[in-house]
Amino acid sequence: MPPEGAGPVAGIVLAAGTSSRLGRNKLLLELGGESVLRRTVRNAIEGGLVPVLVVLGFEADQARDALAGLACEPVDNPDYRLGINRSLRAGLAAVPAEAAAAVVLLADMPLVTGAMVAAVVRAYRRSAAPLVISQYGGTQAPPTLYDRSLFGEFEEREGEGGGKRVVERHRREAVSIAFPPDALVDLDLRDDYRRLQSLFAENTQSK
Repeated sequence: MPPEGAGPVAGIVLAAGTSSRLGRNKLLLELGGESVLRRTVRNAIEGGLVPVLVVLGFEADQARDALAGLACEPVDNPDYRLGINRSLRAGLAAVPAEAAAAVVLLADMPLVTGAMVAAVVRAYRRSAAPLVISQYGGTQAPPTLYDRSLFGEFEEREGEGGGKRVVERHRREAVSIAFPPDALVDLDLRDDYRRLQSLFAENTQSK
């Protein structure tokens, strides 16, 4: 059981993909005055993750520029075209030895807030669970927390779905947190971006 005073919980932001469905790098698009990538990483930092590791691949130089001034550590994944599992492994390999666990986030989920990340970490520290999963109206999606004891399981098989396999293997031991279903928004298509632009514009006007 991880005690309340256990070591830091690292963050792994997966940001190496090619955005093939959108036709341009979606992580560099602007939402609410900052890039999608910067917003996600900032929320990870505000959620208390230390360190925040950002796995880069496609257009890595531009991504680094977008992260200027943020307290995060870029991690290069030269094999990013081989799939998200390679990025996940690269991130886990960079987690410092003193970290008790790691929270994995997808860079294209800009509605995941720092408060949501912090809730995941609190659930881990208050439980004996090696795994904390997020549920959005019955759909599981990041942020997902893996205790260090699970890291080695990501090396067991090649191919995609490493994180999902680990979750399925340990689901009975997991703590689950419910978040609002409307926070689950992937940015994959042009229509997704237009909806998010409208949402951020509405939020700005209501303030």
